[in-house]
This record gives sequence, structure tokens and C-alpha cells, in this order.
Amino acid sequence: MMKTIYVGNLPFSSTQAEISDLFGRYGTVHSVNLISDRETGRPRGFGFVEMDPEQALAAIEALNGIELGGRSLRVNEARGRDERGGGRSSFRRND
Repeated sequence: MMKTIYVGNLPFSSTQAEISDLFGRYGTVHSVNLISDRETGRPRGFGFVEMDPEQALAAIEALNGIELGGRSLRVNEARGRDERGGGRSSFRRND
């Protein structure tokens, strides 16, 4: 089973190849998914990397807080949507 890693505060110029190379220093990278805005297509500054569990933990420990492109990366184990909380509410006003 693979572990999904959240990578935040990425420079907007980051590429999938660049992130794959960075995490590849710690093991096999199975996938990289950099998130873009649905409407504009612009990068949102975060993404997800999938690796084997032990290698993922080593990558998280080594890469959290490092500087990339002048930005300090936030790297941790990704949480599922239900675990995150927050987000948009389905509440609508009736004006």
C-alpha cells in the first residue's frame, strides 16, 4: 500500500519532474499530482506525492521545512477529505 504525502507552499513554477526528482532521493515515487485552479489553470502551490510507506516517512522527515524556490515547503502525511475538516459549507442564504 502506498502513502500519500501532502506538499504545500510550493513555488508556482514547480514542475512534476522537479518534485519527482526531489522526492526520488528517498525512494520510488509512484505519482506526483500538482494541483491547479479549475477555472484559471494556474498552479495553487500544493500537490501530492505517492511513495512506499517507509520511504514516504523518510522523505517527510527530510524535506519538511526545506527551501525550494525561495519558499519553505510544508511536507506531511496527507489526510483524507473527511479528516481535514473546514472547506466550503453547503449552507445557502435565502435572500
